[in-house]
Amino acid sequence: MTTAISGGAVGDLRRRRRLAGLLAGLAVLVLLCLASLAFGSRPIPLHVVLDAVFVHDTRDDQHLIVWSLRLPRTVVALLAGLALGLAGAVMQAVTRNPLAEPGLLGVNAGAAVAVVLGASVFGATTMAGYVWFGIAGAGMAGAAVFVLGRAHETGTNPVRLVLAGAGLSVMLGAVTGIMLINAPLAVLDNFRNWAAGSVAGRGFDIAGILAIATLFGVGAAVSIAGNLNAVALGDDLGKALGLNTRLTLVLACLAVMLLSGAATAAAGPIGFVGLVAPHLARTVTGPDYRWILPYSALFAAILLLGADSLGRVIAAPEEIAAGIVTALIGGPFFILIVRKFRLKQL
Repeated sequence: MTTAISGGAVGDLRRRRRLAGLLAGLAVLVLLCLASLAFGSRPIPLHVVLDAVFVHDTRDDQHLIVWSLRLPRTVVALLAGLALGLAGAVMQAVTRNPLAEPGLLGVNAGAAVAVVLGASVFGATTMAGYVWFGIAGAGMAGAAVFVLGRAHETGTNPVRLVLAGAGLSVMLGAVTGIMLINAPLAVLDNFRNWAAGSVAGRGFDIAGILAIATLFGVGAAVSIAGNLNAVALGDDLGKALGLNTRLTLVLACLAVMLLSGAATAAAGPIGFVGLVAPHLARTVTGPDYRWILPYSALFAAILLLGADSLGRVIAAPEEIAAGIVTALIGGPFFILIVRKFRLKQL
């Protein structure tokens, strides 16, 4: 009896700590959103930022900058980070691979080849045009990996899934290179800007598309959050616990395609975020994916939004793409965390 009461008290304490961690993370995210709206080539005071958001004056040029340039950019960074973190957590769960991230399933390569195809063959010249090609390419690449990864099998095999993704990424990378070599210089220049991984210049039209895809992706991921705990135990134990492995994998692939496909199409291929956010989440939550998923989404949004803001500050009045900042600063930081604190196992 005493043990049961003690166990319940420990569980309540752990739950309160996790909720407190989420609230603290949300507070940090709000501060970063304000910083993203205030910092840039032209710094804008915080009270002007708040006025621009809540009491918008179309005659004020500072309000115009906040509303038309920085607000959609902040929303895109927020949604893209959330999507990449959630996709990374789902991928690491279903593949049981701690190094899995969206690019490993060929999603980035599929989006890249579709963007180049759209620009060089169909004449797409704007980010709003790229995003549709990117989502389509990411979705088709993810579907191809799913088919290839389970070929000749009656069940599912996460290792084959990862290998199929790696092979497809190499092949699509070669196709992208061939098309770029033979494309006009304007296409090469546009692709270079997209491939750097930046949220600069994105408008509300792209934010809207990203929001819709993210909403469906989050729904698919949340629906299997409990099942991912069973997946982590292995196929045999999972089936013994009544897990529908195939349905779980299908929903997981759908979630990854929607989340990482839309994020990559909108912001370009951004590495590191989808890889490290689930690991950081695990250090706080432990192995329970019902908590890992929201924490991964939150940490990834903080990482990408922070990288975008930092890139504008350290190179002012110019700026460094968020994807480059995450790679330059996030990579060494992740290695330090791994060596010093020994990140949790899957």
